[in-house]
Amino acid sequence: MPGLFKFACIFAAQGCKRRFRSQRGRTTHVRTFHTNHNVVEQTQRRSAPNTAERAGSEEVIISDDFFDGDAFSDREPEAQQPLRSPSPEPQSLPSGRKQIIHPHLNGLPCDDKGEFLPPGTPPIPRSAAMPENWDPFDDELQFRTGDFLYRKAEMSAGDIDNLMDIWALSKSEENSYTPFSSHEHMYAAIDAIKHGDAPWKSFTTSYVGQLQPDAPSWQLADYEVWYRDPSVVLKNILDNPDFDGEIDYAPFIEVDESEKRHWNEFMSGNFSYRHATDIYEADNSTEGAMYCPVILGADKTTVSVATGSVEYHPLYLSTGAIHNTARRAHRNAVVPIGFLAIPKCDRKEDNTTLFRKFKRQLYHASISTILSSLRASMSKPVIRRCPDGHYRRVIYDLAAFIADYPEQVLLAGTVQGWCPRCTALPDNLDGLRGRRTRGFTDELLDTLASKMLWDEYGIDDDILPFTHDFPRADIHEILTPDLLHQIIKGTFKDHLVTWVGEYLILEHGEAHANEIMDDIDRRIAASPLFPKLRRFPHGRRFKQWTGDDSKALMKVYIAAICGHVPDDMVRTFSAFLDVCYLARRSDISEATLKAFDIALAKFYTYREIFRTSGVRPTGFSLPRQHSLSHYHHLIQEFGAPNGICSSITESRHITAVKKPWRCSNRYEALGQMLLGLSRLDKLHAARVNFESRGMLPPSSAPRRHQKTIDDDGNNSDNDGEVVDHSPAVRHVEMVEGNVVLAWTRIWGYPRQLEDLAAHIQEPRLPELTRRFLFDQLNTNISSDDVTLDECPSISSKISVFHSAVATFFAPSDECGLRGMLRERIRSCPSWRKKGPRRDCAFVVEDEDKPGMKGMNAARVKLLFSFTHQDKSYPCALVEWFSTVGRSRDSVTGMWKVRPDTRQNHRLQAIIHLDSVLRGAHLLPVFGGEFLPVNFSYEDSLDAFATYYINHFADHHTHEIVF
Repeated sequence: MPGLFKFACIFAAQGCKRRFRSQRGRTTHVRTFHTNHNVVEQTQRRSAPNTAERAGSEEVIISDDFFDGDAFSDREPEAQQPLRSPSPEPQSLPSGRKQIIHPHLNGLPCDDKGEFLPPGTPPIPRSAAMPENWDPFDDELQFRTGDFLYRKAEMSAGDIDNLMDIWALSKSEENSYTPFSSHEHMYAAIDAIKHGDAPWKSFTTSYVGQLQPDAPSWQLADYEVWYRDPSVVLKNILDNPDFDGEIDYAPFIEVDESEKRHWNEFMSGNFSYRHATDIYEADNSTEGAMYCPVILGADKTTVSVATGSVEYHPLYLSTGAIHNTARRAHRNAVVPIGFLAIPKCDRKEDNTTLFRKFKRQLYHASISTILSSLRASMSKPVIRRCPDGHYRRVIYDLAAFIADYPEQVLLAGTVQGWCPRCTALPDNLDGLRGRRTRGFTDELLDTLASKMLWDEYGIDDDILPFTHDFPRADIHEILTPDLLHQIIKGTFKDHLVTWVGEYLILEHGEAHANEIMDDIDRRIAASPLFPKLRRFPHGRRFKQWTGDDSKALMKVYIAAICGHVPDDMVRTFSAFLDVCYLARRSDISEATLKAFDIALAKFYTYREIFRTSGVRPTGFSLPRQHSLSHYHHLIQEFGAPNGICSSITESRHITAVKKPWRCSNRYEALGQMLLGLSRLDKLHAARVNFESRGMLPPSSAPRRHQKTIDDDGNNSDNDGEVVDHSPAVRHVEMVEGNVVLAWTRIWGYPRQLEDLAAHIQEPRLPELTRRFLFDQLNTNISSDDVTLDECPSISSKISVFHSAVATFFAPSDECGLRGMLRERIRSCPSWRKKGPRRDCAFVVEDEDKPGMKGMNAARVKLLFSFTHQDKSYPCALVEWFSTVGRSRDSVTGMWKVRPDTRQNHRLQAIIHLDSVLRGAHLLPVFGGEFLPVNFSYEDSLDAFATYYINHFADHHTHEIVF
């Protein structure tokens, strides 16, 4: 018998004598009694090494391995050259990583006159105002009222007056006053805020060509462009203490313990490091300056859905020094700096060469004029105060432009259908190509005629990109990857999903194809619930698609089409989703790039099924799909693409354009919108100022958990939510997967174990629980080898819960500023007043094995806790699944599992909650059969013999399930 217990506890040297017959038992024991390996050390924020480290370090040569080029021909030749860098003391980074900071533009602190400070010199206090000084407001009440009414509630002027009148009635008996006498009083107080002020200005331009007697209206019109001084906006961004700890003051190379590169923040890319070197080599007096990459973004948006006639073209500004999470969170890290003119004309003039030429030239001239105040500070540093309170000598650089494909064509001055980054022919975008550069284009313009430029190189010689007016700027170099339009909306929704519908019509005829597509919609609607996973109750039959719709459909589409389309079409989707999820990671290693290249090659191979089936007989010369071939290089240049995606600017439209427009009276709305934007910026800056002085609690601090119960007795929190920790909060516990029971037990359940078993109709619950407790208490023998009478009785009261909370580190998903995400694993008899909900979870069985080889899937039937000898045991009654085969399914790329049974009964167990990693999403293997029309998603986890483990449910699952 002892020979069966071949697995000794890994803490045997510390005196633990427990042995186990399986790796699962040992892992459960270790996680319960010794340590929870889900808890990891806190990741400290990046900060620039101090002056002494830089000044006293030796210079080393960075090998070519650090700048490993991609497999495509647009690799930057400069990135292959050895770069020199100091070797400062490694910073505190995850997983033994270190950063090699740029040796010259390394962001040394200085005083307000530009003189460098001795090491350890504290920053000068930002404000000498007393803590009780709420200027220009009278007190905290007045500020918080104005902030709430204007920024949060967006209350109209008339409603503000009514509220103040009602408030005054309650104050009249106390001889006290309301915070504001009227909306004018409140607006005046907001306008008087000095912090965050960046006034709007305008300039007017018009057509300067020769006018004919019958000149069209667009030639006679004046075009007004509104803008803010970008140097003032950048000064406000850098002076924002809210970004302290969320900014890099120097370009860096990040490597792990194996000296392998990692790309994450913008400053980790080759572009920043290379341009910082170019700046220093051109002018050695820039030594010690802070390199500040400028990120721009532009995109038209329509605010009047009914008529479609109200359009705006905002121009946004940010800096690559700010971390990606802060930029995605829109904490005033992305600021509108201009509204470009949109020329209008009669229909007959729409496609005339002269009008199109004027629109493009107006576009570039306007951007150049708006950015003109930055030109001098792109060569000579300016002194700016930074989020940590120190001054630095800052030098700006046009580094990135976020835009979708039509905007990229306009920016690059290329012809529609051509790639704005390379010279591949539009009818063979995957063929031979060269890299577009500013110098190469200038040579062609000096040599070739307009027709040859247009036909052979896709160059519109009527356009001179605005980047020609600024040092080191090359429009072809600074165009960023666009996850939203190139991958999520473009390749997935507009191409692949559409092609599946076209294939079904070609193969089966329109009538039967509609029946199959209806079944695909039913399969999509049958997907089991999962935190933050959008349900499609009617499939995908809706007219207005958003990026979020496409991202949600991605997660469940593969299982829905299996059995209805050829295997290679399914493989195409599987390979593409791997490409998508790898590119969307927040931290990308050399291994990730290699996996990306492999997945992309598979995608290119399998998509040929659409050519051979007749859907795409002409091939795949599609600019948005072609752009994927540049991603390897662009990740090396700019870091993780999710920090420079057009989804950032598109979502900024809501707060910068659409909401201000709705708050206007619609008549000459732009002026009212600009005033509203200024007030919002001032209120945000004032709040940050008050918070930095300790007068207000941090607005990004964790919210107090609200313990509320809904009608079904379920916690009413969202299934998935971000965990936001303020920079002021210390000792934040970083976890890879820590699971705890909900705050409040559910009333109405029997408190004794036997009674509870009868109530929930699980007769084996007492036996399983007693054997579980025996295993917890005994180190030398398993409960499988003793009778039930030898197991301890449980006399304590049982507490039942309807959910458990899993908290884990998931920076690639929509998460808090420190990369933390919280989700709920639910097990309740009634969900939303309908049937039961029993979620699935990943259970760790062997921490030494990677991916699914060390985990298993289980369905949570009951969450409960009990006490024994004054110790609490949080537990789960689970039903096991077992994997099908030793590897992932060759068609879908997903693991398959089936319910684990013994003698026609589901195999059950009681497990400690510490062995649960997080929730799991299972999708049915539908096969080739049609679903019944009235099939409900509530039955999905009971009705099928086999399931897929959906590793596309979110990015964290994609990273841990392999």
